[in-house]
Amino acid sequence: MRNPTTLIFGGLAAVILLFSSIFIVNESQTAIVLNLGKVVRSDLKPGLHFKVPFIEQVRKFDRRLLTLDDNPERYLTVEKKDVEVDFFVKWRIKDVTVYYRATSGGNEEAAAQRLTPIIKNTLRNDINSFTLQKLVSGERTELAQRLLKSINLGAATLGIEVVDIRIKRINFPKDAKIRDQVLDRMRSERKQVANALRAEGFAESERIRAEAERESQVILADAQRDAQKVRGEGDAEVARISAAAYGQDADFYAFYRSLEAYKASFADGKSTMVVDPDSEFLKYFGGGKR
Repeated sequence: MRNPTTLIFGGLAAVILLFSSIFIVNESQTAIVLNLGKVVRSDLKPGLHFKVPFIEQVRKFDRRLLTLDDNPERYLTVEKKDVEVDFFVKWRIKDVTVYYRATSGGNEEAAAQRLTPIIKNTLRNDINSFTLQKLVSGERTELAQRLLKSINLGAATLGIEVVDIRIKRINFPKDAKIRDQVLDRMRSERKQVANALRAEGFAESERIRAEAERESQVILADAQRDAQKVRGEGDAEVARISAAAYGQDADFYAFYRSLEAYKASFADGKSTMVVDPDSEFLKYFGGGKR
């Protein structure tokens, strides 16, 4: 019969060996297994894993996106003008084995120290091919795309992938004299745009005014045409009525027309007429031939 104490110690040893041989990788982690300092397994997925107790060691690393935000750096444009660029990058571990070997055992601070020069050198080379106007006019997307390709070539030696790079600010150094030059250029460009818009507005106003005048002339011409038409119709109606009246009683019509002539001749009350008493014009006054 075995000694109870031996069984207890044996059970405890088995439990210790069991707990020493299992480990858990979280969802936000990746891991490698080392055997006497040599990587034997890498890129372990989240979940429960086993290792050889006391011989193999496990190193876990954060596989989420990490941020590198360094101090602004001064660079030269293609015109040899100083600019101060403030940026940050998002990176993550791509090859955990390479990352472990290249960063002093996976030290995140060491990784940042080795990644920063790669980013700054690439940024310097690319900014050197840009003009100052392109940098300050918003063409940063094109610059960021070019930077990602170049940076990842160097970052691959560290087992790192740079996912995104963002330029927060592009400033002019306080001791640089180009600040006023750039502001003057921007003012000049805005003034040119304003003048162009003003000229377009003036041209549009002239077009609208000419169109309105043309339409008013057309309306007036149509109104005058309609008035002439109505006046002509009225005159024709007057003539028709007069002709009908003349046809019914010629003597009365002649008498009426003579009265209208008398009325028109003496309308102002001051007129003086010198005519022959036997004139046809005065026949209804009793002095002319009937």
